Amino acid sequence: MGRKLIFLDIDGTLTMPGSNEPPQSALDAIRAAQKKENLVFLCSGRNPGMLAPLLKYNFDGVIACAGGYVTVGDELIYDMPMTAQETKIAVEKLHEKGVFCTVESRDGAFGDSDIGAFIENSIGPDSKGNSEIERWRKALAGSLGIRPMSEYDGSPAYKVVIMCLHPEQLIPAREALEDRYKFVIQEITDPSHRCINGELINRKYDKGRAILRVCEHLGIPVSDTYGFGDSMNDLEMIQTVGTSVCMANGAQALKEISDIVCPSVEEDGLAKAFEQLELT
Repeated sequence: MGRKLIFLDIDGTLTMPGSNEPPQSALDAIRAAQKKENLVFLCSGRNPGMLAPLLKYNFDGVIACAGGYVTVGDELIYDMPMTAQETKIAVEKLHEKGVFCTVESRDGAFGDSDIGAFIENSIGPDSKGNSEIERWRKALAGSLGIRPMSEYDGSPAYKVVIMCLHPEQLIPAREALEDRYKFVIQEITDPSHRCINGELINRKYDKGRAILRVCEHLGIPVSDTYGFGDSMNDLEMIQTVGTSVCMANGAQALKEISDIVCPSVEEDGLAKAFEQLELT
């Protein structure tokens, strides 16, 4: 068997949403896969700054910013931030209709000051929302270092995270930017979860095209790739890889198109899937 490339989403897949500590079972599985000369990449919507705490586990590369920033080993092979004008338009048009925003640059994330209160007021006390909203809950609690929007220094941004109550609030931003940016909206299944959350992602890239860039760089066919995810920003990854895996805690739409559904992150899903797929 030749070398395989394994791509892992973080929140809700490798870790509990918003956590930087994978289960020991997942770490053991990753090490075992690497001992068989497979390469394991993080493949996340997080920016490099927010995923940096996980780099101590010696991954073989990183797809960050949902595909806008890609490394293989220590080599940067793709870097595509938003233009300053696009970032300005996005924030202005979203704020115009009361949409809460977080701007993600390479090393920092900057959120509206009252976004935490909005999340808590729009989600029922017993609702867990989805993995992305849980990530932001924990990020705002301090574990991922969200800074106030007032401190945004204009550094190149890669995406804008959005939260609001009504789809109509997104219309001005869609009219201004949808030809260049996808509005990726996360799945909502809990009726007590009233927060619409998602992100603006450049149409020039996504996790799937980032995987193709890694394959081309390493000379490994896409048929020898495995992708693990749980949320709708993993869609293109799931559609691209040779073998796709959705977590049991993932979006139903993703489960329906994945090759297999493995147990949730809480139930050692990655380790069990690695074993099932003979990656370890």
